[in-house]
Amino acid sequence: MKRSNGFTLIEMMIVLVIISILAAFAVPGYQSYITRNNRAEGQALLTDAAARQERFFSQNNQYATTTAQLGLASANSRSNVYQLQIARPSNTTYTLSAVPINKQAADRDCATYTLDQDGLRAITGRLTVADCWR
Repeated sequence: MKRSNGFTLIEMMIVLVIISILAAFAVPGYQSYITRNNRAEGQALLTDAAARQERFFSQNNQYATTTAQLGLASANSRSNVYQLQIARPSNTTYTLSAVPINKQAADRDCATYTLDQDGLRAITGRLTVADCWR
């Protein structure tokens, strides 16, 4: 009997099962990693906007009420996963919010980040401020 080269159907099915099991563990871990990295982008958006608010205040004796006044070309973060909003602006106070958009909107753990003129940090998600602001 002549032995042919190649893989049998059983061998191919075993390889397929192994790859499926590995993917079942790898994909959720990768998605979690991406979500955490996007959170850092939202935090960076807020800290940059807060620095711009302070600069605007030193020049105008009041805080900005729009993102355009802060010199931002867009209210969205670099990867379009957070949108900057200036909430409850007055001459001497502000609250900046980084609202998750697009693929980041599914993040229920930290959700919306906020930062005010006193540096008070908050979130609207299920986790604590200490867990989300790292």
